[in-house]
Amino acid sequence: MTEQLARDAMVPDPLSLDASASAQEAAEALARPEVRAVFVCEDGRLTGVITRKTLVSDVVARGLDPKTTAVGTFAEPPNATIESTTPLGEAFAFLEENDYERVPVVEDGKLVGVLSRSAVQRRLAEDEPPADEN
Repeated sequence: MTEQLARDAMVPDPLSLDASASAQEAAEALARPEVRAVFVCEDGRLTGVITRKTLVSDVVARGLDPKTTAVGTFAEPPNATIESTTPLGEAFAFLEENDYERVPVVEDGKLVGVLSRSAVQRRLAEDEPPADEN
C-alpha cells in the first residue's frame, strides 16, 4: 500500500479570486455560510487569504468602496501552506501542532486545494486496521 499524501485528502480547486477582483466579489462569496475564507491568487500562486473579519476591518471600517477596492490590496498572507506531496500523517501532525482546522495546499506555490483536519482524520481512520476483538 502506498503512503497517502496531502493531495489524496484535500478538497481540490478551492474558492479563489484573482488579486485584481473586487472586495465586493469577496463579500458575495463570504456571504455563503459554508465559505469561511477566500484565497487570493496572482497567476495561480497563492498570495493571500480574506475572511469576513478582514473584509470588515480593512474595507468597511476604513470606508473603502468594495466595488473598486482590489482584494490584493488587503488580503492577509496565509498563516501556513502545505505541499501536496506531504505525507498525510505529517500533514495531520502539522495541523494538530498549530491548531489549524484547515490549510491551503500548494504545488510549487500554486494553490491546488485545501486540507481540513477532519478530512485527514477520516482518511487516516480508514487506513487503520480493525481492532483485534480477542
